[in-house]
Amino acid sequence: MKPALDYLLHLADNALVLGQRNAEWCGHGPILEEDIALSNVSLDLIGQARLLYQLAAGLKGGNCTEDRLAYFRDTHEFRNYTLLELPHHGPLSGYGQDTLDYATTIVRNFLYSALMALLWEGLEKSANADLAAIAAKSLKEVRYHLRHSRDWLVRLGDGTDESHARAQAALDHLFPYTQEFWVNSPAEAAAIAAGIGVDVNTLKADWDAILEAALQEATLQRPTVGGYVTEGKRGIHSEHLGFLLAEMQSLARAHPNGVW
Repeated sequence: MKPALDYLLHLADNALVLGQRNAEWCGHGPILEEDIALSNVSLDLIGQARLLYQLAAGLKGGNCTEDRLAYFRDTHEFRNYTLLELPHHGPLSGYGQDTLDYATTIVRNFLYSALMALLWEGLEKSANADLAAIAAKSLKEVRYHLRHSRDWLVRLGDGTDESHARAQAALDHLFPYTQEFWVNSPAEAAAIAAGIGVDVNTLKADWDAILEAALQEATLQRPTVGGYVTEGKRGIHSEHLGFLLAEMQSLARAHPNGVW
């Protein structure tokens, strides 16, 4: 049970945290169509998180519910990629910087959805039938997320000098965080051994191919990475996740017995 539970929480936390981040664009989109599009992407991700939390809560048993897993765990208990918790701006150079940079949002969505399009496809063959069913549903959604973010990546990268510079800066800032994709956590290793999860390292060549084709069309340069590898999926997070969870969890914690 534990390999499945830990792995489900990793997948669910990814979807919830990125869904929350993308939802920050609601009412602030650069154009009305994108305001609606990102809201729909957020709803898809939060819907995926709900299904995964429901499955995890059933495995955990007792009084555990999807709400308890989403709203009543602390920062160190979350297992999402560090990439997904970062704010919508580039490298910090003082807090006077704009907090909503669309290029940052698009690049992050592209890097993550390119991975998940491959991972959900692999998880359709999971030994856990419930997870396989969630994967089949989620795959349809993430293919749209990938198409949406790729289209915008190309539009920004191969657009004006300003949009190209912003897209390249976002890529340079975010790309090092993708190193975390390829280092299996203990939860992933246990799920792989149990036939429940997928070894993401088997997906890297296909992810690289998706990335290279998009970057070439967008006239963007793939950054060279190295050095520290983030460990969000081991519970070691940036300072940003605590602020995100404080806002997201505040209502449920203020009214823990509330019925919605």
